[in-house]
Amino acid sequence: MRRAVLAFSVASLAIFSGAAVAADFPRGPTPYYDTPTPMSSSGYNWSGFYAGLNGGYQWGRVTNSAVDPSGFLGGVQVGYNWQSGQFVFGGEGDIQASDADDTFANWKFSNPWFGTARARVGFAISNALLYGTAGLAIGDLKAEFGGLSETKTLFGWVAGGGLEVGFTPNWSAKIEYLYMDLGNRNYAITGVDNGLQSSMVRFGINYRF
Repeated sequence: MRRAVLAFSVASLAIFSGAAVAADFPRGPTPYYDTPTPMSSSGYNWSGFYAGLNGGYQWGRVTNSAVDPSGFLGGVQVGYNWQSGQFVFGGEGDIQASDADDTFANWKFSNPWFGTARARVGFAISNALLYGTAGLAIGDLKAEFGGLSETKTLFGWVAGGGLEVGFTPNWSAKIEYLYMDLGNRNYAITGVDNGLQSSMVRFGINYRF
């Protein structure tokens, strides 16, 4: 029993002596913790001029007719963006060549070209931009019957939306849907007013300057 008490006393003395010695040593420097820098609301810069190419498919109908033109399209676009936080505002213009056409009986209608001038409003999440767009449209609608043909330039409106993704600071790719209504004009060859209502899906690539 006396040996146990003596051993306990020696152990206690060693513990307290060690604590006292440790208290006399100077403290080390305060540990450094790296605080991550908070990310900005949009980690990709969408501002500035851009230009690019696009291609896709178009389908629609000619009013006052049984003709439903469809076909491939391709063209170029140019635009400018302003960015405020995650909101992106801009304008874009494009010109397209199209082989959309259709024949019913002896009647044929085609839309050889069209162009649009549109406003764009989008919301950016890092390098992804979800946007809506609307504006003016212009294009030719050609009517053919037998050996006769008549072409009118039509004016109307266009609206739609899309998704654009930046994969480098200067390059981005997009997919968009547009609906275009080119209105109506009177055709002597048909004797009625004809116009074009058309939907399209386009893929594009842009370079930001």
